[in-house]
Amino acid sequence: MSRTALWRQIRDEAARAVQDEPLLGALIHAGLLHHPTFQAALAYRFSLKLASNEMSEQLLREIADDAHRREPGLADAAQVDLQAVFHRDPACHRLMQPMLFFKGYQALQAYRIAHWLWTHARRDMAYFVQMRVSEVFGVDIHPAARIGVGVMFDHAHSIVIGETAVVGNDVSMLHSVTLGGTGKEDGDRHPKIADGVLIGAGAKVLGNIKVGHHSRIAAGSVVLADVPCCKTVAGVPARVVGDAGCDAPSDMMNQLLEAG
Repeated sequence: MSRTALWRQIRDEAARAVQDEPLLGALIHAGLLHHPTFQAALAYRFSLKLASNEMSEQLLREIADDAHRREPGLADAAQVDLQAVFHRDPACHRLMQPMLFFKGYQALQAYRIAHWLWTHARRDMAYFVQMRVSEVFGVDIHPAARIGVGVMFDHAHSIVIGETAVVGNDVSMLHSVTLGGTGKEDGDRHPKIADGVLIGAGAKVLGNIKVGHHSRIAAGSVVLADVPCCKTVAGVPARVVGDAGCDAPSDMMNQLLEAG
């Protein structure tokens, strides 16, 4: 779907939503219908949610607009993320929902602004955005972490991603996931998650380890060693308990372990 077609569909959904629930009319107009483009709506939501007495909505909007103007890839990533949520989350029935109501999607797009600031030598501002995202959404992502596209944070509460973590494309993770270190060591110390991985709720992946593509990490697992491609790991500490069960675990979202 093109960006233009996506934005047209979102606006059509928003117009119908106003008819169905007039009490949300002001919110939906301000968040979606007032904006001429997808990226303008993203910038508005970023500024509205993260504004505080320490940083005004106007200043944050200027930061976000500048980022989107100078880096078109931000909107490209946001579009792929949005389509991933719509496709994978059975609770998502309209494209407008993540933009207005899903904190996992909104936190991820705010991280993308913070990462842009980090890579453009505005590190203190990036830290400020990280702080506000943590305070507002309960999601703590270091702005230096690298996250691909087509990523879904389902529920998203208490997700923590460390400074040197890398998350590939088409990854799905549920609430209370940690991609962390194992101590006070400096340097490259966080996990590297390959494409297509599914990480269950409450899983902890610790240390500079590799999680192979299209693998599954069961809910509540503590992963301390490399995970092979296309396998399922479970337990504390996690061990391989079988194959991933399909070619696209992050897309299928199947978290059940086969009896054996």
